[in-house]
Amino acid sequence: MRLIGYFLITIIVMYILVKIFSWPIKILGKLIINGLLGVILLMLVNLFGKYIGIHIAINAATALIAGFFGVPGIIFLIIFKMIL
Repeated sequence: MRLIGYFLITIIVMYILVKIFSWPIKILGKLIINGLLGVILLMLVNLFGKYIGIHIAINAATALIAGFFGVPGIIFLIIFKMIL
């Protein structure tokens, strides 16, 4: 009977640990996907921006800004580039 109790406690603890550690992994995965989408948006801006003289360097900071904020982030980067 004790063995069954230990088994149930172990299952419950493992379930809780998986729930606790899966949350940061989901956030990290979403951040990576958003960063990749940001890079794609930046590549499109650079592709069409070469005709009007706009080039935004693609690095971790610009990719995360573009990925996290989306189109407003791209607009911010364009305005920032034009000011500097």
